This record gives sequence, structure tokens and C-alpha cells, in this order.
Amino acid sequence: MNKRLNIGVFGFGCVGQGLYDVLHKTHGMKADISKICVKNRNKQRSLPMEHFTYDKNDILSNPDIDLVVELIDDADEAYNIVKQAITNGKSVVTANKKMVAEHFEELFTLQKKQNVSFLYEASCCASIPIIRNLEEYYDNDLMSAVEGIINGTTNYILSNMLKNNLPYATALLQAQKLGFAESNPFLDVEAYDAKYKISIIAAHAFGVYVHPDNIFNYGISHVSLHDVQYAKEKNLDIKLIAHCRRIGDILGIWVMPQFIHNDHKLSHVTNEYNGVIVEGAFSDKQFFMGKGAGAYPTGSAVLSDISAVTYKYQYEYKKFSQSERPLYSLNHEIDVYCRYHNPSDIEKIPLHSIHEQYIGRKYNYIIGSSTIEALKNSTINELKNTFVALMPER
Repeated sequence: MNKRLNIGVFGFGCVGQGLYDVLHKTHGMKADISKICVKNRNKQRSLPMEHFTYDKNDILSNPDIDLVVELIDDADEAYNIVKQAITNGKSVVTANKKMVAEHFEELFTLQKKQNVSFLYEASCCASIPIIRNLEEYYDNDLMSAVEGIINGTTNYILSNMLKNNLPYATALLQAQKLGFAESNPFLDVEAYDAKYKISIIAAHAFGVYVHPDNIFNYGISHVSLHDVQYAKEKNLDIKLIAHCRRIGDILGIWVMPQFIHNDHKLSHVTNEYNGVIVEGAFSDKQFFMGKGAGAYPTGSAVLSDISAVTYKYQYEYKKFSQSERPLYSLNHEIDVYCRYHNPSDIEKIPLHSIHEQYIGRKYNYIIGSSTIEALKNSTINELKNTFVALMPER
């Protein structure tokens, strides 16, 4: 173990305060927070003001600070901070999944050049150490799939719609009151948050980096109690599931709602919890479950990365050096459920075959086959009275 780490932290919101608390309750950690950089000068703080600074250079240009922990919600500014920190030879720990996913290749190259640690376990599933497991336990396994519930906000909303028969708007409001959803929940409910996470996870699982813009995402904002009724009638559940699946030499990545059977492992992952299924050729299926949101679960993941830095731990990215890496493709065949109001909306959903159709007094639905590529190139995200979900696996 090295000398005691001096840490500079950016941001002191929910996660920042959670990190401060867990760091000071942990015995044996050779690390101290030297300075915390914040933006709002008028906000009341739980610590004396000598702990804080408003100038980022007090951390980035301070030779006594070894490690920068980035915990702000502005992905563009987070990128500038992280890039400058690594360029200055400082190790970095971050929880910002959007920033990591959108700048993965550049930051990957830069941290290799500077030979510093760049760790981001907290960016994906909070208390579930999915990245570290992919790096260490599955580093030589031939991966088949990594799939699961990786957004606690949408899982809380869907869980309460199914359990308590709440309309979407009511379930969302409840999630916001409990702090599981932001005042502007767009990135969560439209599946962007999960898309950033699965982009990062795919890189560690398969050694293939796919920019988030090239991944299909469809969220839950159009789900209704009609869809809940359909699920209950068929003994199904509804979950927002991120998929990263290899079929032969082809890798598919997408995020969308899915009906799953009540005995499926992910059906038992409720409220703000996350659940991830990892499937390898040698290890078969493993199931991980834990809290995917909250100050302490995320703070614990950040703390774990800080501990790893004290041992000079770095991601090895072994999968990137393997010769048999899959090729990314959107041409995955899927079966989808489409609940609609106006018959004209069905013409905008790219189904190349129809298996089942229902026309009722209150709602209509159609089940058919499509591809991820066709859905991504369609306008289904713009159809307000339509909800699309993946059917259960056959």
C-alpha cells in the first residue's frame, strides 16, 4: 500500500455527502479529503467552509492532491475536469456514466498514456460491482450476455404501477418525492441513463466500445394501466431491461421495456433495486442484485474505487486485446408488443410480420416481429398514445 491518499472532490450533493460519511465511518482506509470544489456559493453546507473551494484549480493544480473524485451532474464540465486531472497525472474516480460513455475511447487512451488509474464502478449499478467482476472474474470467459435492470428510477415506477395499480404520472410523482427520480426525470424514464451504463458494461464484457448514439433506447413514459392489465392477465411483469447479447460473431445492445414471466429472476427485483444477469460460456449464468440508487450505495462504490487506487489498481481491459471480439450490429430479430389508440400509428411501427392482434373498447394491441435497427430508425419515440415492449423470451 502507498502513502496516505490526498483526495480532491468535485461536488457535494447526495453522492458527495454519502462518500464523505462512509469514508469517515470506514476504518483502515488510508485516504483523506483535502478539498471539496462546489459551484453554489449560497447553499448551506453540512461542513465548515474551510473544507470547500469554488476554484477547480485549487484541486487540479495542487501537487499534493493525488486523486480526483468527480461527483457532479454536469457531464460536459465533468469531462473537462477528468481530462485535465488525468493530463496532470492524477488518478480519477467518477460516478458520471454519461461522461464516461460519451468519451470512453479518448479517456481510455489518455489514462493509458499517463499511467494513472481511471475508475468508474459507481457509474453503472451503484452497490453492484459489475465492472470489477467483469474485469477480474470474467476476464478470460467467453461472454454470451450481460442483461438486466440497471436504472432504479424506472424500476421503482414500474414496480409500483404493477403492485399498486398506480397510473404512470402518480408513480413518477411518488418516486420524485422519495428522491428516486429527479425533478426532470427525462434521462431516466426515456432510458438514456441505462443506455450510457450498458455502453460502458459492454466495453468491459466484450471489448467492444459502442457510442451511446448508436444504441437503441426506448423508455417507459408511455406505459399505461392498459399495459399493466395485459401483463397481469398473462402472468407477466414489466421491466426496463438493458440488453448486451452476443449471437455468434454479432453483438447487439439495446434498452427497452420488456414483459417477463413472473418466475424470471428479474421479476423479483423491485423498487429502486438493480439486477444483472451475466452469462458466460464457462461460468454459465450468475445473478447480481443490489441497490442501484441512493447516497450510500453509490458512495460505497466510489469508496471501493478509492480503496483500489491506494493499491494502484487499474482496469486492464483484457477483452480489448482478444482476437475474437464480436462485431456490433442492430440487426437483431425481436418480438414486440405494441399497444396503440389510433390505427394510423401502427403504420409507423416497423413490423415485418404479425403474430397476434387485439381490438378492444378501451385499447388495442398488436404483437409482431421487427429488428432493433428498424425500431431505431423509426419514429416510435414520438408516438404519444403508443407503448412498445419486448415480448418474453421464447
